[in-house]
Amino acid sequence: MAGRERDDSAGTGGGVRRRAVLPLLAGALLAPGCTAPARTPAPAPGATAADGIRRALDRRAAAALDRDEAAYLAAVDPAAPALRATARAEFRNLAEVPLDAWAYHLTGVRRSGARATVRAELRYRLAGHDSVPLAAPRALELTERAGRWYVSADRAAEGGAAQLWEQGAVRAVRGTHALVLGVGQDEARLRAIAATADRAVPAVDAAWPGRWARRVVVLVPEDLTALGGLLGAPAAAYRSIAAVTTGKTGGSGAPPADRVVVNPEAYGELAAHGREIVLTHETTHVATRTATSAATPSWLSEGFADWVAYRGSALTAGQIAPELQGAVRRGEAPAALPSDEDFAFGGDPDRLARAYESAWLACELIAAEWGEEMLTAFYRAVGGHPGRAGAVEKAARDVLSTTPERLTERWRDRVRRRLG
Repeated sequence: MAGRERDDSAGTGGGVRRRAVLPLLAGALLAPGCTAPARTPAPAPGATAADGIRRALDRRAAAALDRDEAAYLAAVDPAAPALRATARAEFRNLAEVPLDAWAYHLTGVRRSGARATVRAELRYRLAGHDSVPLAAPRALELTERAGRWYVSADRAAEGGAAQLWEQGAVRAVRGTHALVLGVGQDEARLRAIAATADRAVPAVDAAWPGRWARRVVVLVPEDLTALGGLLGAPAAAYRSIAAVTTGKTGGSGAPPADRVVVNPEAYGELAAHGREIVLTHETTHVATRTATSAATPSWLSEGFADWVAYRGSALTAGQIAPELQGAVRRGEAPAALPSDEDFAFGGDPDRLARAYESAWLACELIAAEWGEEMLTAFYRAVGGHPGRAGAVEKAARDVLSTTPERLTERWRDRVRRRLG
């Protein structure tokens, strides 16, 4: 199951304003197919339903990788013509998606006569971009006919979501560091997004030394409704969000198969510098994923991503943090670093903006007073702690030779000095 995810949204004006935090997304995957059955021998003595189901899904996976439409459709129940039509469309929608791995991993099988309900993970990898497969949960139904199992239903399981190729024909655009996959978008727009992502990757690499993929995959659905489908959440909740990043945190150390998902409507309202900030922020989440864990507070993960995005910017602190500046000048300067709840999805947008801006200024403080290398070391130390309790305290002591209380005092002073 996917771990915590981060996202970033943007508004208009001098800086980029965040308007919401993330949902969970378990990755991308495929849907059903169908055709007439082939004559097959009876299963070997001792074979189980799970064995037959596994063979059926293996055949389907091989057909997807081999770009064999007939074989892909042959895996579908011949008594499901509507499913066959859907499968054919989705198979063709995948034509430009650069797959180099596709497999189903069974996690549960429940048989009732000639029918079975199956839980599985679809594990797929994009050639040249994914170091490890992306795993997406699926709920399938299979039907046995003449000793052979066929897919009769395939949908996202709980925690899953719609997939890009279920929404239409996917157009692929490759940049130097980016792969952009879009539906319902013209090539010029996808190329512009790829160019922006290509600039984001070296900017992130300069701020986050060490091992990461130095590549980014960007998904661009057709509209806001399609975005909600990809994220498995109500579309209206994402109206002002420019982009989100999905993926697992705290993995094995191998660069995970993250996806940056763009809201074409909100992203399209941004000026060029806003788009740069958004994609640099999201690419930072991709780069820092293996160092981010349940021990990492949102103020650190989001503040660090904003610090990287604004690093080297000519914008003033007031332009970057207008909501926080307004609060300071009203005599409402925050007393504490933002909590995870301050980043809560669907909350007050001004409170959310102040949370992001406060988090940025905290990371900017550490970089300015302790140094950029110490900021990245602090981030890694917090994420490497076995749990949330004590993580910031230990990292503050070991890396910064301070305490969270003294760090907060210095942050409060910097907020007043920079924004007062």
